[in-house]
Amino acid sequence: MRKAEITRKTHETAIEVAVNLDGNGQSACHTGVGFFDHMLDQLARHSLIDITLKAQGDLHIDDHHTVEDCGIALGQALARALGDKKGIRRYGHFRLAMDDTQVACALDLSARPFLVWNLPFPTPKIGTFDTELVREFFQALATHGGITLHVDLIHGFNSHHIAEAAFKAVARSLREAVEPDPRMAGVLPSTKGAL
Repeated sequence: MRKAEITRKTHETAIEVAVNLDGNGQSACHTGVGFFDHMLDQLARHSLIDITLKAQGDLHIDDHHTVEDCGIALGQALARALGDKKGIRRYGHFRLAMDDTQVACALDLSARPFLVWNLPFPTPKIGTFDTELVREFFQALATHGGITLHVDLIHGFNSHHIAEAAFKAVARSLREAVEPDPRMAGVLPSTKGAL
């Protein structure tokens, strides 16, 4: 089973995360940030990766440290669970429609972190949640998960839908990328011999 657990503790946050790449999308995410918990639930459900995440952060300041550090810990857990990456598909892509919104995602579990982010939000907040934190989360996830990640807004005007479509599109892309490829069993998906 491809599982991993990460504990991260700083002066700003304390985070425990566990992932199972061969799960069925179960989620138990409690960060103290309601909208973010909802997005993490979407990430788990649509990637079919089981995610358990508990975070305590300095929410009396704002949500930034909590959201970013959850991205760091989750990225580290994904990288650890993937191990040597032999036999996986490695690449994933998905275009997701949600009401007024369409978001495209393409990613590579390359160990070469890079984020291309073309996802403008029409409003600075979704309820009390700062929309700029969506990018902060995915930047941390890509950096610490070793993911080349491209996320593009095709169109949309509702900030909630844009954020949710992004999480779901990344989730569906991850689902494809981490999936074992029966034609590549035990083989590293790279001509370099290392990822």
